[in-house]
Amino acid sequence: MTQQTQNPRAAFQRGFMAAAPFILVVIPFAVLFGVVAQEAGLNILQLMSMSVLVIAGAAQLTALALLQEQAPTAIILATALAVNLRMAMYSAALAPHIGKASLWTRLWVSYFLVDQSFAISIQEYEDRPEMGLPEKIAFFFGTITPIAPLWYGATLAGALLGSQIPPEFSLDFAVPICFIAITGPMLRTPAHFVAAFVSVTVALSLAWIPYSMGLLVAAVLAMIAGAQTEVFLARRQKHA
Repeated sequence: MTQQTQNPRAAFQRGFMAAAPFILVVIPFAVLFGVVAQEAGLNILQLMSMSVLVIAGAAQLTALALLQEQAPTAIILATALAVNLRMAMYSAALAPHIGKASLWTRLWVSYFLVDQSFAISIQEYEDRPEMGLPEKIAFFFGTITPIAPLWYGATLAGALLGSQIPPEFSLDFAVPICFIAITGPMLRTPAHFVAAFVSVTVALSLAWIPYSMGLLVAAVLAMIAGAQTEVFLARRQKHA
């Protein structure tokens, strides 16, 4: 085992540097949310409370879009929950690595568990299986350090200064780029590719369904397709 992996400070620094490039998309993403939230009628306290408590950009934007469409509250809650169901899978994937941490540490990890912190951390844990628990915890918090404060601050900036942003400076690009950067490196197995293909295909095919309910169907079918692909490949490997 190298000295680097025995040092939590070094692990924290690696996590920080690994997450730093996401600053380029986190800032416009958060500013976009602040602008959209203000346009949707939320005041500063409401939108900042949502950003701090939820800290999940995709779910926040989805909920705002449905609020603007005057969707029923039950549909807004169900859709936001469905969008964030991936966090349950993230938690299950991280459990073998940091599940033995203290309760308070796990509570903070659960709060700061976002797409970026998960994607960077799980890849590091898989690439460095020799890392101990202190190093894994330090690395995880290193990944969120350059992201969370900027998310809060840029959200506030978007709410306060959104009206001054020229229309030609469209911030919508940040959303797809952010998720492409996250999911791209994670597509490693046939099951991953099948799930991604099904989710995209179904979501686009059902875009006509009101209140973006097609996303719920796409998510469920994608998970089923990915799971069945893994089962099929495992059976074929067993028979081979």
